[in-house]
Amino acid sequence: MKRYLDPPENEWAALTIRPSSESKDIDARVRKIIDDVRTNGDKAVIDYTKRFDNADLTSLRVPDVEIMASPKMVSRELKDAIELARETIGKFHASQVITETATETAPGVKCWRKNVPVEKVGLYIPGGTAPLFSTVLMLGIPAVTAGCKRIIVCTPPDSTGSANPVILYTCSILGINEIYLAGGAQAIAAMAFGTESIPAVYKIFGPGNRYVTVAKQMVSLENIAIDLPAGPSEVAVIADETADPEFIAADLISQAEHGPDSQVLLVCSDQGLIEKVQKELHRQLADLPRRELAEQSLQKSRIIHLNSREEIIELVNEYAPEHLIIMCRDYGDAGIQVKNAGSVFMGPFTPESAGDYASGTNHTLPAGGYARVYSGLGLKDFQKRISFQEISEKGLKNLGPAIIAMAREEKLEGHGRAVEIRLSKITDNIG
Repeated sequence: MKRYLDPPENEWAALTIRPSSESKDIDARVRKIIDDVRTNGDKAVIDYTKRFDNADLTSLRVPDVEIMASPKMVSRELKDAIELARETIGKFHASQVITETATETAPGVKCWRKNVPVEKVGLYIPGGTAPLFSTVLMLGIPAVTAGCKRIIVCTPPDSTGSANPVILYTCSILGINEIYLAGGAQAIAAMAFGTESIPAVYKIFGPGNRYVTVAKQMVSLENIAIDLPAGPSEVAVIADETADPEFIAADLISQAEHGPDSQVLLVCSDQGLIEKVQKELHRQLADLPRRELAEQSLQKSRIIHLNSREEIIELVNEYAPEHLIIMCRDYGDAGIQVKNAGSVFMGPFTPESAGDYASGTNHTLPAGGYARVYSGLGLKDFQKRISFQEISEKGLKNLGPAIIAMAREEKLEGHGRAVEIRLSKITDNIG
């Protein structure tokens, strides 16, 4: 990791820029895949699955018998871990249920909202080198809790044409049994526009590689909702002289191992800590299975030394990390000052990996600086809110003149007349 000692504020933006690995023609490639799937349906998905996943498929839906057999392929230890995560994630998202009450905005005028689940949702679960069964929990639990009527899952098969058994098992315990073998941009296109086998949904959720991210962005321009802007995984760590360098190195590596386009950032106020962290990085990387991927990420990542807590917080708020770990004295006070972050991990014994799996918060978070304006995934993302209003005769008499005046000022005579006609009936009835 490159080190920067006390850089002036006018250099911060350059030091915190995200690494770019976009190929020039990725948009064109993804557009071709989307158009092909929209035109040729299942055949296109099957062809791309052969090309990208090296799997020969004759059908896309995972048979019920395969889902029912999945528990036999999952160890008791992992089942217990998944169940614990299911409980904590379930509790956190159940706490987000809100019942709104009606408000009288003026005499005789009552307004309220009702939370309604999105009826059809599609969950994309990555496979490949890291089958993210934990993402089934993070997306499936709020979808079920929200009451979504139809929940489908798309996940890429292995070379034998089978879905990861842990993904299937996790779906089954949530009651999700509509699972399709499709990955990448072709899966996003299938869920957006439908094929002979895969139904079109109203909203698409889930992380993925650059192709998945671009595909989601493209279909979102065609009246298909998506969860939030995605990007390579990232973490920022705030630390001072009280922090444990072994903990810091472990947290940096845990994000760096996602892939070469991930980014990690250490912002600290103690120069001695920097040397200790770098030694720990070398030591812990030595036997890491995904060492090569982590090293590629770390080469593009940075350690920044700043003297004051205020400067550190200001820089991190500008960076707006997906994950923020605070390991310093009075970390609670520092946390209060955080304005831009996807999820914050407070104190030395709160690793980011806890949020990835089992603390209860959702690990689907805004990256790439989008934490300035987006929140992490929650129950509300699987719902929509419909507003209602009810106006009595008294209420319309009170509001009517103002509505008419405003409508005529905007040259919308019909709007004003819709009120005037009603007011005349009210007057007639009173007379």
